[in-house]
Amino acid sequence: MADIQGTYDRLFIAVPNALADMLDAGDAGGSVAVFVDGEPVVDVWGGFTDADRTVPWERDTIVNVFSVTKTMTALCALILVDRGELDPDAPVARYWPEFAAEGKEKVLVRHLLSHTAGLPDWDGPVDELYDWPAATSRLAARTTRWEPGTAAGYHSLTQGFLVGEVVRRVTGRSVGDFLAAEVTGPLGADFHIGLPPEHDHRAAPSIPPTGKDEDYSASAPGNPTGSEAGNGVRVRDGNSTAWRRAQIPAASGYGNARSVALVQSVLACGGEVGGVRLLSRAGCDRAFEEQFDGDDRVLGMPMRWGLGYGLFGTTYGWGGWGGSLMMLEPDSRMVVAYVTNQMREPAEDTRGMEIVTAAYEGLQGLRL
Repeated sequence: MADIQGTYDRLFIAVPNALADMLDAGDAGGSVAVFVDGEPVVDVWGGFTDADRTVPWERDTIVNVFSVTKTMTALCALILVDRGELDPDAPVARYWPEFAAEGKEKVLVRHLLSHTAGLPDWDGPVDELYDWPAATSRLAARTTRWEPGTAAGYHSLTQGFLVGEVVRRVTGRSVGDFLAAEVTGPLGADFHIGLPPEHDHRAAPSIPPTGKDEDYSASAPGNPTGSEAGNGVRVRDGNSTAWRRAQIPAASGYGNARSVALVQSVLACGGEVGGVRLLSRAGCDRAFEEQFDGDDRVLGMPMRWGLGYGLFGTTYGWGGWGGSLMMLEPDSRMVVAYVTNQMREPAEDTRGMEIVTAAYEGLQGLRL
């Protein structure tokens, strides 16, 4: 069995065992964390950071979690809403006047967070993702694909720029800077949007699925021509220095399972973790208010969307291209996070849910 490092409550032994099984099945590396009441009951890692299996995955190894980043960006917006600095029912153009171009006056802030704004497509070159003014100007000049609020379509790359520019207009700070100052800094969480160069040595590169190379890009289930990570983004793009440095708030966040679970425990625990309060309880509940229930035009499957989170019964969260996943359940005050550098084909990838299922086994024992 693969060597698993870290600590865990014996009730949750199924979680490290599940990670070991994945490594034994051929995965390179990864980390898993389960937090209950804001405290870790599982914090484990194992495997390697490189495809050649020569560099061990360490406690402080971080990895690009792709679309799990969206939950961090959403949290920033929710904090501003809770403070009364951002109105989810306001037109986006109240904060970003240029956005009103091409008939977008009726797009509301809540539409951006719930993938109902009608701007799901990134139609620019990959290099423009690294240029914030160019990316946001491109989106401000676009017209919507549908009447805002009437349909949903996963905004795989665009959501981060849309929400991020609103955050910037309200606070004068980028999403990455706001997250660092107002969220990860106070919590002591090792998560970054816009990775400083001093952390490069800790970042595990993404490894394509077996039989694929760094030109691999994955398609959403109902959209075979578009990448889940964003309309033509390849593994080599995600592994580039430009990607790490850029703030792409829908997809370029770097962290480990511990940092993801710690931050998202804010929502699972009523707004406060470790004596640090970031949200009111009402502010937490707002994230899970249903905004859409129906077929997602991009994902090609039924979806329920809240304000920045996918809604799945009593659990909420989202996953990222390549396999990383975050799920939280306020009823149990539990967060489960799994991050990995080993990509698999999306249609064949059940690893995140296997970790979640294993965590629930431990939770049942904890309740007894």
